[in-house]
Amino acid sequence: MATEGATTVRTYPFNVADRLTVDPMYAYVREHEPLCRVRLKYGEDAWLVTRHQDVRTVYADPRFSRAAGIGRDEPRLSEYIAPRGMMDMDPPHLTRLRKLVTGAFTPRRIERLRTRTLTVASELVDKIVEKGPAADLVADFGEQLPMIMICEMLGVPVADRGEFQVLSAALVSGTWMDGDQRAASIAKLMEYFAGLVHQRRREPTDDLLGALVAARDEEGRLTEEELLFLAAGLHGAGFETTTTQIPNFVYTLLTHPDQLSLLLSRRELMSSAVEEMMRFVSLFAGAAIPRWALEDIELSGGTVPAGSAVFASVAAANNDPRVFQDPERLDITRQPNPHMGFGYGIHHCLGAQLARLELAVALSVLLDRLPGLEFAIPEEDLSWRTDSALRGLVSLPVNFT
Repeated sequence: MATEGATTVRTYPFNVADRLTVDPMYAYVREHEPLCRVRLKYGEDAWLVTRHQDVRTVYADPRFSRAAGIGRDEPRLSEYIAPRGMMDMDPPHLTRLRKLVTGAFTPRRIERLRTRTLTVASELVDKIVEKGPAADLVADFGEQLPMIMICEMLGVPVADRGEFQVLSAALVSGTWMDGDQRAASIAKLMEYFAGLVHQRRREPTDDLLGALVAARDEEGRLTEEELLFLAAGLHGAGFETTTTQIPNFVYTLLTHPDQLSLLLSRRELMSSAVEEMMRFVSLFAGAAIPRWALEDIELSGGTVPAGSAVFASVAAANNDPRVFQDPERLDITRQPNPHMGFGYGIHHCLGAQLARLELAVALSVLLDRLPGLEFAIPEEDLSWRTDSALRGLVSLPVNFT
């Protein structure tokens, strides 16, 4: 912690990338420093907001801009600055692109995805049962289901999926890749998407990528760069986060046996359970994407000066007692539940529909097919990822009957 004049500058993020608890410092600053000055390892200092209403404002108010950060020394944990993509756009440009994607998720396509997700999940559990009575729900299930689904949506051939998964890890890499390695992997991933686009031009398809290529070529609604941004954005939204959250959600239920028992007895609560675990499980170790104030803006605790970088902590907002009664308690019956686990406003997660579907189907199939699910090793011996922007398990060994 450093001090500049009368303003305390806190080292950020507060959480270590280990387990899923929210660091108590978030609760402290939410109550005592709702507009908190923070410093990351690289880049300029920033402000941090932690109250639910303030986080909603930063996410949705057009006076907070992502595009204004282009060319700035963005506050970050790595020396490397990622290539610019959809998350760096502002309306109306971003609004136009998002409409193309959300329009592609027609009821017919979603229903096909639901049926296919159930089939894939069931086939994965068939293999687990054949090998039983033990499994690793990260390697045997969590890494498999979202990868198969997003690859089918984007038309990635089965033979390419292993390499595709390695390249994808660059999007959320932490310490295990240096800047040059990460840049090379992301460039190679974008080159791969460009190859898929070229393939769609030769052989049009009815998958999601094929629909985007048609929007680019036949309707002129996309540039080539925008097309690749959308493909990468869909991939990131539809793979890494869900891959991490499936084991996280199983872990959360196993460490809250009363809620697991309730869900087993009342399966109609599955949708509510998914929403509550999106609130309860903090996927990111800290707020990862700053926005810039285009003018002086009043928030709780004071004024954000024009030109300042601002981080909005979803984890802190999702535990704000002003909005959530007894927020540190997992309650799969919680209603209403205005969590921001999928973001908020114009940057609401592109893959939220797909993620909700996959998470609900995954949990339903696992609980149906693996009775007596329990940790295969002591909970305190589980290994957690420390080399990624996402917080999750290295493996999740379980037994079942």
